[in-house]
Amino acid sequence: MATIGWIGLGNMGKPMTKNLVAAGHTVRGYDLNSQAVAEAEAGGVTACGSIAEAVDGAEAVFTMLPKGEHARSVYLDAGGVFETASTEALLVDSSTIDVESAQALHEAAEKSGFAFVDAPVSGGISGAAAGTLTFMLGGSEADAERAKAYIDPMAGNIFYAGAGGLGQAAKIVNNMMLAISLEGAAEGAVLARKLGLDAQTFWDIAHVSSGDSWPLRTWYPVPGVVETAAANKGFDATFSAMLAHKDVGLALAGAESVGVELPAAQVAYSSLQKLVDDGYADKDCSLIIRNIDPEAPGVPQE
Repeated sequence: MATIGWIGLGNMGKPMTKNLVAAGHTVRGYDLNSQAVAEAEAGGVTACGSIAEAVDGAEAVFTMLPKGEHARSVYLDAGGVFETASTEALLVDSSTIDVESAQALHEAAEKSGFAFVDAPVSGGISGAAAGTLTFMLGGSEADAERAKAYIDPMAGNIFYAGAGGLGQAAKIVNNMMLAISLEGAAEGAVLARKLGLDAQTFWDIAHVSSGDSWPLRTWYPVPGVVETAAANKGFDATFSAMLAHKDVGLALAGAESVGVELPAAQVAYSSLQKLVDDGYADKDCSLIIRNIDPEAPGVPQE
C-alpha cells in the first residue's frame, strides 16, 4: 500500500480519501479549512498543517480544488507541490479546471521533473462516497497507467482521454451536455404538468422514449418521482448551481478558444447564472426548474 498526499478535503476530497484509506493506503491530507481537515481525519486521513507536510514521503499526490487559479497556486507558489514534493511522486489533479490551466501545469511539471496527470471526475458527492466515480485521464499514457493503481479504489470507470489537458476537456464537455439535458428535463417537467399530465405518468413514458436522458432518470426536478433527485430534499445540492455554472463557463471558454459557437450551452449557462444571481448558488443545479415555474412542486418559496 502507498503513502498518498492529498490537498483539498472538501465535499469531494473527503469521501475520496476515505475510500483510499479503506483500501489500505496511508493518506496525508491538507486543506485551508480546519473543519474539513478534522472531518477527513475522522475518516482515517492523517491531518497535516501544510502542503509540505502532506506531500512528505508521498508516492502520489492528489489535488481536488475549486478552480484553475487554486490549482496553479497549490502547485506553483512558494511552499507548493512542485517545491516541496519528491520528483519521484506521481502528481494527479482531480479538480475540474480550465484546459489552459491544466496544460500550464503539465508544462510546469515537466520542467520541474514531475510526472503529472489531469484526472477530473464525474459522479458527484454520491459517486465519491460510493467509490464509483468516472475518472478522465490526460497526460502521457505511461503516467496515466501508473495513476490507475491509486485511482482504482475511488473509481467505477477510468478512461484515458489522451495528452495533457484532454482529461479536463472531456470533463467540461460532458458537464456542458449534462447542463443542456437538465434544462430540457426541467422545461419538459413544467410543460407536462401545465398540460395536465401526472408527473409520474409522464416520467414513466419519457424515460423509455426518445425524451430520455441521464438528468431525467437521475435528477428529475419534481419531488416523489426519482429517488435520487434533489427535489426530494428541498433541492439541497448534489451538484450545486455554482459548480454547474462554473463548468459550463469553462466549456464556453474552451469553445471560444477554438472558434465554436454553442447556443444551447449559452442557454444553460444563462439559466444557471440566474439561479446564482437569485441567491441559489449553493442549491442543486436542478433547481433551474424555478426559472421556468417559480411555483413548481418542491421549489423553495421565499
